[in-house]
Amino acid sequence: MIKKFEVRTRRQQELIDITPQIQQWLAQTGIRQGTLLIFVPHTTAAVTINENADPDVATDMLGDFERLVPDSPSFRHSEGNSAAHIKSSLIGVSENLIINQGALLLGTWQSIYFCEFDGPRSRTFYASIPSGHNP
Repeated sequence: MIKKFEVRTRRQQELIDITPQIQQWLAQTGIRQGTLLIFVPHTTAAVTINENADPDVATDMLGDFERLVPDSPSFRHSEGNSAAHIKSSLIGVSENLIINQGALLLGTWQSIYFCEFDGPRSRTFYASIPSGHNP
């Protein structure tokens, strides 16, 4: 079972909490136990799980991503977005989660974030529950 989601980013770099979209879809599936894979099919975006209680965490993360991989005139890629490609590879384009009693098994303060590094854009991500799940 695969679901395609759309997300519209508004800034060049941002973290968007996609947990509510995924939880709503999961509730519609009726699946009670299993695993869920989230995949981002973009080379300048990523997905991660982190704190959702304090928005300063996302701000700090984006700031440090920029300090770790700033734009550089030495990058050779002609599109000028090499830093975004590197950040995507560092963070990763997929996350695996556990479904338990019909809900995502996340920590108290955790959410799933779509990571935009080359926006604003219209983006997609996918959620997949492998066959053999336990309804």
